[in-house]
Amino acid sequence: MKSFLSLTHWKQDVPASIVVFLVALPLCLGIALASNAPPMAGIIAGVVGGIVVGALSGSTVGVSGPAAGLTAIVIVGIQSLGSFEAFLLAVVLAGAIQILLGALRAGIIAYYFPSAVIKGMLAGIGVIIMLKQIPHAVGYDRVPMGDESFDQPDRENTFSELSHMMESFTPGALIITAVCLLLMILWERPAIQRNAWLRYVPGPLVAVVVGIVLASIFNGIPALFIAAEHFVAFDDVRGLDAFTLPDLGRWNDRLVWTTALTIALVASIETLLCVEATDKLDPHKRTTPANRELYAQGIGNMVSGMLGGLPLTQVVVRSSANIQSGGRTKLSTMLHGLLIAIAVVSLAPLLRSIPFASLAAVLLLVGYKLAKPSLFVSMWKAGRIQFIQFAVTVGFMAVTNDLLRGVALGLAVAFVHILWKNYKVPFHFHKARQKPGLPIYIELSEDVTFLNKAGIKRALSELAEGSRVVIDATRTVDLDPDVLEIITDFTQVAAERNIRYELLGFKGELAPRTIIPTKEPWPSRPTRVQ
Repeated sequence: MKSFLSLTHWKQDVPASIVVFLVALPLCLGIALASNAPPMAGIIAGVVGGIVVGALSGSTVGVSGPAAGLTAIVIVGIQSLGSFEAFLLAVVLAGAIQILLGALRAGIIAYYFPSAVIKGMLAGIGVIIMLKQIPHAVGYDRVPMGDESFDQPDRENTFSELSHMMESFTPGALIITAVCLLLMILWERPAIQRNAWLRYVPGPLVAVVVGIVLASIFNGIPALFIAAEHFVAFDDVRGLDAFTLPDLGRWNDRLVWTTALTIALVASIETLLCVEATDKLDPHKRTTPANRELYAQGIGNMVSGMLGGLPLTQVVVRSSANIQSGGRTKLSTMLHGLLIAIAVVSLAPLLRSIPFASLAAVLLLVGYKLAKPSLFVSMWKAGRIQFIQFAVTVGFMAVTNDLLRGVALGLAVAFVHILWKNYKVPFHFHKARQKPGLPIYIELSEDVTFLNKAGIKRALSELAEGSRVVIDATRTVDLDPDVLEIITDFTQVAAERNIRYELLGFKGELAPRTIIPTKEPWPSRPTRVQ
């Protein structure tokens, strides 16, 4: 309780919460529209993600809310279940499943994602954000802001939208985008940050205010006029009518449970990926307890579903905006949820005066910071394999806008690399020792798995006739049966190849065996199968 109630860093958290609010509000609306759900469903999920999940989560800077990665699942779920109320029941049940996953300590899988893949995911999200916001930056607002899917509702895709965006080119919108971008870049300069007062005023907030003022001025200039469709659209909230209750009567519907399980699994994986990514972005390198995060997300989804909200996850865009704006504790996350609630209830007219162009500028800067060129350079310097995993993840996400598939492909590359290493270099194999009568020493590691199978089989099959080999399992605690079978097969045919062998540390049929020593010296440095 102490961590999220602490006001120690309120000077950093309050401005950060305003920035996250400005980023989150249009995304909540856009994701709801892209999901064919009521706009208030996105707002409710944003509020619950900020206040409820923010209070329960172990993450100090992670921000939760409706996620673009669940858009397709929401569309299909509503269509297949026949009503939004039945889908809300699936969201509630998905939350319960997530709580169960937390109890089963399933969050441990978060620690097995390679660093190169996580960095690739961050850069891929940055690229997607920039590609999706460029049309909004020039006044092409046919697609809802917040829709990050590759295939668009207007039957276009991310790249074809870029080719069509000049058809709706709006000079006033482009000017607002350029001015807001320049202002935010200048706001980060030392001259501003050294000022005792200005340093606590978030640059994105200043940019949005300037965007509102410029849009108002442009109303009197025909060449720069910005039409109503280029502003945030939001209806006034009318009491309890804004909430939709789930259809609890369909609790025994198999299709509802199938949808719930799909939401729970996808939302949990996305959350765990974002937890790892957010922890890497955190300048203070704090670690989020993954199982506790599943609990928090589960409770958040149950509350969101009961109130009529979309399913939610932890999301990188809002979390990175929080970190980039200086957020230090849960206070910024929870305040952003509170600001969303206050804004939609009492500030709807003000929200409708915000041009999409100014919000596009904010998101363009967020995307650039996630995918800045220096990250690509550092990954290149990290090594060829690391860069390949990174580049594959970024590239696939950029052309599909699919976080999970991009990460899955990056993981596949990493796994293939592991298999290749275990096959190609199971131990240091010196050709100079592969001569008749010259012994070769193979020391197995403590844990020999099936991943070593191909490499050990290749190495033993390449031994020259007349060779002498020692296979030492003295240190081995767990020897995979497949590897044991390969060694057994080798001992049965070694005589046919005139190969003399010695086994150390084995049991049963492969109990230690001693052979007559030769005059050739033993290797001074044993090699190992890792």
